[in-house]
Amino acid sequence: MLLKKLTEASGLSGNEKEVRDIIINEIKAYVDDIKTDKIGNLIVHKKGKNAGKKLMIAAHMDEIGLLVKDIDSKGLLKFMTVGGIDKRILVSKVVYVGEKKIPGVIGAKPIHLQKKDESSKVLDLDELYIDIGAKSLEDAEKYVKVGDYVSFATEYEEFGDGFIKTKAIDDRVGCALLIDLIKSDLDVEFYGAFTVMEEVGLVGAGPAAYSIEPDYALILEGTLCYEMPELESHLIPTKLGGGPAISIIDRTTIYNAPFREWIVKIAEKNNIPFQYRKTNMGGNDSGRIHTSGAGCITAGISVPTRYIHSPSSVMSKKDYDNSLVLLRAILEEYKEGKF
Repeated sequence: MLLKKLTEASGLSGNEKEVRDIIINEIKAYVDDIKTDKIGNLIVHKKGKNAGKKLMIAAHMDEIGLLVKDIDSKGLLKFMTVGGIDKRILVSKVVYVGEKKIPGVIGAKPIHLQKKDESSKVLDLDELYIDIGAKSLEDAEKYVKVGDYVSFATEYEEFGDGFIKTKAIDDRVGCALLIDLIKSDLDVEFYGAFTVMEEVGLVGAGPAAYSIEPDYALILEGTLCYEMPELESHLIPTKLGGGPAISIIDRTTIYNAPFREWIVKIAEKNNIPFQYRKTNMGGNDSGRIHTSGAGCITAGISVPTRYIHSPSSVMSKKDYDNSLVLLRAILEEYKEGKF
């Protein structure tokens, strides 16, 4: 399964090669041009009916994780974070270190030995370490080195009523949607951009947009979802199973209202469930794409994701399917020049 393959791959910011190789293998027979730029963005062109405007569809390949910064005399690895991670979720998590994916466990002082003030606060990164079973510095250096990336060792699993549990839904779900669009039989021209280093400051999106020079862009994402325990509706950014989330505003973009309303009308006309992303927190590659070059009109379409930026995120297969239906409907109307 495509999403399983993508999410179980390791692809932290600046180290997206494993993910990029999977994507290239999936799409190379379906595009008319494919290239990897100097910083690692994968940019493809799919020819078809031209609506007179250039459309870019973007999804980022990278995920959050850790990076080894030191190895102590006991062979324990000290680390720093790559992207936004809640320190509270790190203790006892199983990880893979480096290209050889050496298994390790994030450790800390046992609660039995902690002082009262220690057990009542979140442990700082300096109090944590990765244990790979090494006996010494020299032993550890046989397997890992400073600068190695560390990814969470989470397996893809389906459970409940059409739910998926895995890591890196942000944004392998967007990559999977873009791959499905590229493989589709839609006769419409567009550019696809699988970008790098979104999680550390939207790094790849600007160069990708500069290269493509789009008039319009659709940004595909996994976005924050939080609807439990039961909350007042205005406190819920998105709901699992509520359909694709259409962005209004976030930390980096005020999305173009006419473009958004056009997408909403398409969803309503085709009876596709959708919801608004009701928060201005967070951001995505639109923050760089819509200001690149002479500017670009953007829209954000996201799959709601519980426990985002954690080792185990959760999404609904229904939301994925409805997002794909909506995107196909958008492209069908776009190629006719209806926006």
